[in-house]
Amino acid sequence: MKPLSVVVAQSNSKTAEMLEKSLYNHFRVVHLAGDVDALRLAIPRFRADVAIIDLELAALSEVQQLKRDFASTTIVCTHRLADETMWAIALAAGAGDCCYASDVRAIVLAASHTKPLSHAHAA
Repeated sequence: MKPLSVVVAQSNSKTAEMLEKSLYNHFRVVHLAGDVDALRLAIPRFRADVAIIDLELAALSEVQQLKRDFASTTIVCTHRLADETMWAIALAAGAGDCCYASDVRAIVLAASHTKPLSHAHAA
């Protein structure tokens, strides 16, 4: 799997812990953020290639703002009741995908479509 750095923010702590354990098998760094503010701080700190955020924790306007602020970070939204309408709305807000929070395979696939970028800037 690609050596990606991932930050996870979920409204349910058990789901967050399950994702953290499962994603460690696939990614270089997995960090939990308790809320959107912590996620916003963790993305640059851990040079996150992917932010996995629960739509019960963040409003779509916050997803849009995160995408504007961290354009090179892929956002994968999750929800316990994800459906086609929610998927379309999440993508319109800038997310790369919207998956069931319990569907680790789909989350890994969505995150894996990320192309790691060098975080060093050319002089």
